[in-house]
Amino acid sequence: MTTRRTFLRQSVVGAGGLVSGSSLLPSASAAQLSLPTSLKGRLYKTLKIGMIDVPGKLTDRFRAVKEAGFHGVEVETPRLDISATKEAIAETGLPVDGSVISSHWVVRHTDPSSGVRKKALETLKRSLEETHLVGGNTVLLVAGHGKDGSEADIWKRCIDNVSQAIPLAAELGVFIAIENVWNHFMYEHSGDRNQSARKYVEFVDELNSPWVGMQFDIGNHWKYGSMGDWIRQLGKRIVKLDLKGFSRAQDEFADIGEGDLDWSDVRRALLDINFTGWAAAEVRKGDLNRLKNISSQMDQVFGLQDV
Repeated sequence: MTTRRTFLRQSVVGAGGLVSGSSLLPSASAAQLSLPTSLKGRLYKTLKIGMIDVPGKLTDRFRAVKEAGFHGVEVETPRLDISATKEAIAETGLPVDGSVISSHWVVRHTDPSSGVRKKALETLKRSLEETHLVGGNTVLLVAGHGKDGSEADIWKRCIDNVSQAIPLAAELGVFIAIENVWNHFMYEHSGDRNQSARKYVEFVDELNSPWVGMQFDIGNHWKYGSMGDWIRQLGKRIVKLDLKGFSRAQDEFADIGEGDLDWSDVRRALLDINFTGWAAAEVRKGDLNRLKNISSQMDQVFGLQDV
């Protein structure tokens, strides 16, 4: 884990250094002020490229992200415009930290069709290559969907398929980062709020590679369990974070720090597992002011403000 975390930190600094975050929100609440030691210096802010509602070319979008206080941007693969992305990186100094596979909900590693699974594997490999070409180190993957069969069947299909991409991931130094999503797989979709991360732990461990881990989405499963507990269970398997809020009372997603998700416990849990790495916002898109607000929300829940 020391090697992995060192690698992640060096990838940020080496690609252009860190940028100070903005703070546009009101003063932190009493609950936030009671949070434990800051994650400043451990957690690097990024966001999904689809959240950037800024006119102009890709370089203009990267420049807005940097001005908003983010340290990187997460692109979509495959079929990434490598030339334009490298140009945006060079002109702004803002690195690409990773990518999201745009087709993984439709072209799935759990599909009953071997032809579809073959295409899913080709897409994963191409995404690893494209991410490597622009300097990223994670490819987010939705593993599949429960509608594709019994848990035993889809588990085996996914393990068998993803395993074939691991040698390439290791060669390129790019993590296959599996996201916990509402895909009826590895949790009980109609279950209660007392579920655990046990199946995700078992799934990652069965793949048995230092280049496979979790891009753990803190908001996605608050409906089903304690996110602090899930973080502690997953431990070193978490290679990256996704961030959004969730309200159990309203049964809907929310901005970071809003809703009733226990961010205090999340923060303690990340410190407990000694997490260092990227955290990607995944909330409603917007213009520069909206991006600054999101960046500030991340600063507040993780204690990233300058003291």
